[in-house]
Amino acid sequence: MGKKRPDLTPQLQEFIKEQKIFFVGTAADSGFVNVSPKGMATFYVLNSQQVLWLNMTGSGNETAAHVLKDARMTVMFCSFDKTPLILRLYGTAEVYHERDAVFSEYMSNFEETAGARQIFKLSIELVQSSCGFGVPFMEYKGERDTLKVWAEHKGEPGIKEYWTEKNQTSLDGFDTGIFE
Repeated sequence: MGKKRPDLTPQLQEFIKEQKIFFVGTAADSGFVNVSPKGMATFYVLNSQQVLWLNMTGSGNETAAHVLKDARMTVMFCSFDKTPLILRLYGTAEVYHERDAVFSEYMSNFEETAGARQIFKLSIELVQSSCGFGVPFMEYKGERDTLKVWAEHKGEPGIKEYWTEKNQTSLDGFDTGIFE
């Protein structure tokens, strides 16, 4: 059965460190709900009530647009091996860009990666865990390097051009705040 608590225990923090994928859910007060899978080494636990995740450049920028409209965010982890567990972190998020003073401080928690777009900080209001008995076993085979190679090939000027073309508005036409 599901358990609720206000923060991440050391055991849950360890569970997060072991996961290779997580999912981020956001929504504005209207329009589409967005759920995005995230991988690579892009998640970091600051403390029992705050986490960070590094958002890489991608085809859309829904999460940033939604957080500007409504800061609610859910992050979900689920175990596909070992002991089954689903872990959801509910809270409010802030988005930081490289132009923000705190960005470099938070970036120090991640590997420097071409194509880093934003860092989100989630202040946790509720942690919910559940059994995960219905989640299938799946085998982790490794990270894809396609996104890293693509971003390195584009270089910083190419990434900024991509942001201009593809990352300024959401599917619903909301501003993403990618540029000041």
